[in-house]
Amino acid sequence: MSWISGHWLEIIRDVLDILLVGTVFYYLIVLLRGTKAIQLIKGMGVIFLVWLLSTYLKLTTLKWLMSQAFSLGLFAIIIIFQPELRRALEQLGSGRLIKPRLTNKKEMTGVSERTESLVGALTYLAKRRIGALIAIEQKTGLGEYIETGVTLESKLSQPLLIQLFIPNTPLHDGAVIIQGETIAAANCYLPLSENPLISQELGTRHRAAIGLSEVADALVLVVSEETGEISIAEHGKIERGVSTDRLTARLEMLTNVEETRGFFVGKGGRGAG
Repeated sequence: MSWISGHWLEIIRDVLDILLVGTVFYYLIVLLRGTKAIQLIKGMGVIFLVWLLSTYLKLTTLKWLMSQAFSLGLFAIIIIFQPELRRALEQLGSGRLIKPRLTNKKEMTGVSERTESLVGALTYLAKRRIGALIAIEQKTGLGEYIETGVTLESKLSQPLLIQLFIPNTPLHDGAVIIQGETIAAANCYLPLSENPLISQELGTRHRAAIGLSEVADALVLVVSEETGEISIAEHGKIERGVSTDRLTARLEMLTNVEETRGFFVGKGGRGAG
């Protein structure tokens, strides 16, 4: 009987051990999902798969290279993504491990309303040559940029967007970050692009828009206060002189992609010009 009791105790201990490890990995994924760190982790996964393949095929040199890359990747996660790790530890210490993600996951609804608000606000600002910088978060989280600004968590609307960029108001400088149908923050700093090929005609706003699009998959919208021209920055490139029809079509296309992949919102941005 004592042997049976000991055997069952070991089984219970093993099951508990597996559940705890699974829970830790689950919360780790929750914390990193929607951040740039998750992209590096995916790359590490590819390296690991190549390492397994090289081990199976006995490709010694390739296996050694993958081992070195994997080791360096672990250090890169710690160094490059220190802000994400810091926020994760802060959430863990404050007991807000799940709450932040739950409060920021809003399923996309009312697509045309979002597009109408954005197009209406940008058109209004462009006609009056009022500078604006708006970043729309997609799969890559913009939490580190949101932290540089003033958190709003307000429902997206045309009047609010216009008011945020009116000159000499407290939040007019910097970028507005949008998550789904929510204005997450205003007066945010975005990273400036250091691409030497960028036209000298472009000011700080445009460089900030390009800079963010180089490090994240966000769609960034810019209104030039000099020309009243609307521009779209994406994937490190900028499209200038965008018409209202083109802007509407691009925003609708973005929303369709979000709906297709069952997009849920995360956190996010600051750039001035």
